Amino acid sequence: MQKISIVVSVYNEEKVLNKFYQAFEEIKKDLTWDYELIFVDDGSSDASSSMIREFASRDPKVRLIRLSRNFGHEAAMIAGIDRARGDAVICMDADLQHPLECIPEILLKLEEGYEVVNMVRTSNRSVGVFKNLFSRIFYKLLNRMQDQVSFEENASDYFAVSRRVADILKTHYRERVRFLRGYVQSVGFRKTTIRYEAGNRAGGNTHYRFRKLVSFSIDTIMSFSDMPLKLGIYAGLACSLLGLIVLIYTLCTFRDAPSGYATIVILICFLFAILFVIIGVIGEYISVLFAELKDRPIYLVEEEMNFPDGPGEKDDLTVG
Repeated sequence: MQKISIVVSVYNEEKVLNKFYQAFEEIKKDLTWDYELIFVDDGSSDASSSMIREFASRDPKVRLIRLSRNFGHEAAMIAGIDRARGDAVICMDADLQHPLECIPEILLKLEEGYEVVNMVRTSNRSVGVFKNLFSRIFYKLLNRMQDQVSFEENASDYFAVSRRVADILKTHYRERVRFLRGYVQSVGFRKTTIRYEAGNRAGGNTHYRFRKLVSFSIDTIMSFSDMPLKLGIYAGLACSLLGLIVLIYTLCTFRDAPSGYATIVILICFLFAILFVIIGVIGEYISVLFAELKDRPIYLVEEEMNFPDGPGEKDDLTVG
């Protein structure tokens, strides 16, 4: 029997973990694959780890990876992929916005030979109109700024990959500034899409505030596009065109030309604004390069439970 590794990212989810586990207990009866359920505790400060230990004591197929601190959602998923030993891997969140009912359908797609299964939200009423609009604009902008991959709008961190793709992510996609769902869509291979309606969050509050979403969006654009670096060329052309217009205007109104104070101030403010934007963009790329050059671990594991091969060593990516 084939085995599916289900990687669940957890951060301060004590209010939803029991509901998630109960829902999984119902779903697993319909699974045609063997399974391992890997909870990755991303440095929770509540009782999440204790609850997962209780699940693991009841079911040896439930596994715990507890990180030494909060490294971020994507680092937690990478930690789970690194330790997954199944023939395929499903990544999802613990808040039940990623419906467990889709897992049997995902397994069918994997059995049909697909190596990447993208899960795309048809709607997400719980986040409100503004965040849905922001997400739509983000994907359209990302697709316009690069032409290597066509990213599906509203693709989520709920996805499945084959063992081969998981090994590629584990070995070759080790950036410190990363966009995991983008990597999944960009690796190629045979892929398909399943659409789902995101459920309401089972409890607690979202950990993705607007400021964090903006920062994540900037990092994503930096990871997949060099278009912002070309802003200097476009800004230079725009300023040249503006200068030409001002020159023509000055020649045409030479006889009764004003003192020009307002025009000079406006031009200086405009040019300095463009200059600072370009410097800021270059600074963002330098910060990405700096993070990669430091080559610090993506994550550090403090505790593991129920893994058949025991605690991972450094070669086993316990230090990711």
